[in-house]
Amino acid sequence: MNHIYPKTALQDKHGFFRKKRAGLILLAYLSPFLAAVIVFKYIPIFGWILAFIKYQPGVPIFQSEFTGLRYFQRIFVGTDFWKVLRNTLGINLIGIGMSWVPVAFAIMITQVPYKLYARSIQTLTSIPNFISWVLVYAVMFYLIGSESSAINHLFIGLGIIDRPLSVLTNVKAAWVVQVTLGLWKGTGYGAIIYLASIMGIDQELYQAADVDGCSGFQKIIHITVPGVAPTYFVMLLLSISNMLSNGFEQYWLFGNGITWEMLEVFDTYVYRMGIINGDFSFSTALGIFRTIISVILLTGANRMSKYIRGETIF
Repeated sequence: MNHIYPKTALQDKHGFFRKKRAGLILLAYLSPFLAAVIVFKYIPIFGWILAFIKYQPGVPIFQSEFTGLRYFQRIFVGTDFWKVLRNTLGINLIGIGMSWVPVAFAIMITQVPYKLYARSIQTLTSIPNFISWVLVYAVMFYLIGSESSAINHLFIGLGIIDRPLSVLTNVKAAWVVQVTLGLWKGTGYGAIIYLASIMGIDQELYQAADVDGCSGFQKIIHITVPGVAPTYFVMLLLSISNMLSNGFEQYWLFGNGITWEMLEVFDTYVYRMGIINGDFSFSTALGIFRTIISVILLTGANRMSKYIRGETIF
């Protein structure tokens, strides 16, 4: 007959120290990453002090003139900020409206019957994500950047168009062109997370659907889409929180004297104010403003998700 003996105090003590040692080992593994986060994410927050002083290079920070909220008030003065805000929100709203494309692409890949072919498609479509925006701009300029571009020569030769077009200098199409380039560059790579989510769906659901005689489209609508929806909404909430961050390289490269009115976004505006114009205090205030708005957007989107879906991400 088996007897269950209660743990002695010595055994409890040894178990406690074993768990504590395991926790310390895991913390040691994690410490380099924590150090990197602290050094590159939290220590730079000290630089926010520049937004509250009249900073001049060469003058010690604590000897600079205190300006209070002067630079934050300056943000809303003039038309530049509102133009930049319009461009940033407009491009990001179009991007959010197209956020379903990586999901649809991931679902399409899972429907390819030949696994080797599906993996090849996934690999080839992920490559553009690792191509520098400088190279993308060089290729696009050669293809569609001027009236003497390769596409113009081809289309005129085929009789498709009568006169050359310059897509990269078309003000009306500037937002659409940039969103399209962003989709081309990021769809394949962005689909990876949705493919992982699809792979995590219980396969017995598909087997039960086969028994019930469901078609492939019905399985996608009733099993795959609901299964990938939580991941999609998490990514959507993160996209909403980053609505004031378009990225710098793409818009700095593709912006020109004609389209700059439509392509100057928050990141390029901060760079122009801080690095080119040397107005470090004002550019720091712009960065703080963007951070505050991003936190507000994330909190609001999270509460909306709780109200609509009954789930939140934090």
